[in-house]
Amino acid sequence: MIRLQRTGRKHEPTFRVVLTDSKNGPKSGKYLKNLGWYDTRLKNDAAKQLDLVSIKKYMKDGAKLSLTLHNFLISQKVIEGKKLNALPRKTPIKKEEAKKEEVKKEAPAAAVETPAPAEAPKA
Repeated sequence: MIRLQRTGRKHEPTFRVVLTDSKNGPKSGKYLKNLGWYDTRLKNDAAKQLDLVSIKKYMKDGAKLSLTLHNFLISQKVIEGKKLNALPRKTPIKKEEAKKEEVKKEAPAAAVETPAPAEAPKA
């Protein structure tokens, strides 16, 4: 797997682009090969230095890209394709949850509120 590995101080993130086993965690520090680096704080071409030939070679050999690195390489026009959602799924908004609960409550409540048959008047 090819992924970003965070390096740098607190509040000063820089990232290594590394080839690693997918079972190694991103914070383990273990990697097979360093394929470049990326500094998020700089916005010019000096902010990144990637070994694109090696990245493409390992991708052709079967290495998977992390979602973030995949989106980064698409934005840099290194590879073609659509960007993928790397963010976690959203939890439903409270209003939507409340509406769903109201609908669930109304259905059984309608069955309970059926009028009782009228009793015959006592003489």
